[in-house]
Amino acid sequence: MTIQILFAAQDPRWPQYEGPLRHALERTGITDFNLARDIAPEQVDYMVVAPNGPVQDFTPYKNCKVAMNLWAGVENIIGNPTLHMPLARMVDHGLTRGMVEWVTGHVLRHHLGMDAHIHGQDGKWRTHIPPLAEQRRVTILGLGELGAECGDALNYLKFDVTGWSRSPKDLPGIRCLHGEDGLREALSTAEILVLLLPNTPQTENLLDAQRLAMLPQGAIIINPGRGPLIDDQALLEALDTGHIAHATLDVFRTEPLPENDPYWSHPSVTVTPHIASETRDETASQVIAENIRRGEAGEPFLHLVDPKLGY
Repeated sequence: MTIQILFAAQDPRWPQYEGPLRHALERTGITDFNLARDIAPEQVDYMVVAPNGPVQDFTPYKNCKVAMNLWAGVENIIGNPTLHMPLARMVDHGLTRGMVEWVTGHVLRHHLGMDAHIHGQDGKWRTHIPPLAEQRRVTILGLGELGAECGDALNYLKFDVTGWSRSPKDLPGIRCLHGEDGLREALSTAEILVLLLPNTPQTENLLDAQRLAMLPQGAIIINPGRGPLIDDQALLEALDTGHIAHATLDVFRTEPLPENDPYWSHPSVTVTPHIASETRDETASQVIAENIRRGEAGEPFLHLVDPKLGY
């Protein structure tokens, strides 16, 4: 029988993904399929879904074997009370490598003090020499796929890397901590702090005034994870006092970030417009096709979300 695959994302995504998805499916050996934007709900076998897409009520899709999220973040879909089928989050090579490059670039930027030279061409000869990477302590909160890969890249550059996660992890070259005591220790040594946690009720406002105070004087915060991880008012106050030297922020509670938001004009904040990493159509299509192949072969799906954990 023909496999029915519903593409349930916003209109601009369809021409971007249709060709790569068809090619990826054919490369996995799946040739008898219907990939479309409009399929009768009871006929759908697999669904490619975006949280802001046309499907918000999953109830009619009674025969769907799995919903495959087009994004890495699942917080805007996992809580949907009508979601009755398994949900797979997006873990793809392109998204991961993009995040590694963005995080590594901004860690190096702050480690080397590049802003002082880029913005300080005022005729004064400044000879401050930065420490070596091995003398710079970097902490990553979140050691999932993205956090682990970023930690590996920074470790390769010889940074002194500490990682923190909800549950114990063991990653080569990274000092791995977990739990509340581990979080305090991880923050206390973080000269540069990278946030790569998911957005869950447990992580919202994780970086509040109390935890910001645990960071070393003059720490740098880099957040390509999720906006709600940070208590915005507490961060602005910590920046104003100088306890936090700079914050590079790629994600926000409201996106696009409103024009009058204080982050735009704060001298110690860099705003980037949620571009740290993006799902790539070619590599994401390969992940989707592999999960459909697994479904047809009766094999376990990749990257399934645990509803209790929220990721």
